[in-house]
Amino acid sequence: MAGRIVRWGAALGFGALWWWSVLRLALVPDAGVLEGAVAAGGWGLSLLPVHCMPKARAVGSTGSGRWRVVWQESRRRRAERGGRARPAE
Repeated sequence: MAGRIVRWGAALGFGALWWWSVLRLALVPDAGVLEGAVAAGGWGLSLLPVHCMPKARAVGSTGSGRWRVVWQESRRRRAERGGRARPAE
């Protein structure tokens, strides 16, 4: 229960800080680098959860240790189509 309160408190606190910086940038003519850094950093962090997903749930992802097999298979297919492929090492 205490962990949940701390997380919500941190989220609300950082959210309020971000809105303060965005509104200050928009409304106050002498807003500076600090407000811009806070606003840009908060916006960048908001993109992070969209792109984070466990590899097992990601559609079309290649499992760990399979990159070499996939790469060799793509080279083999390219060679069959007549494309240039370097010899396997």
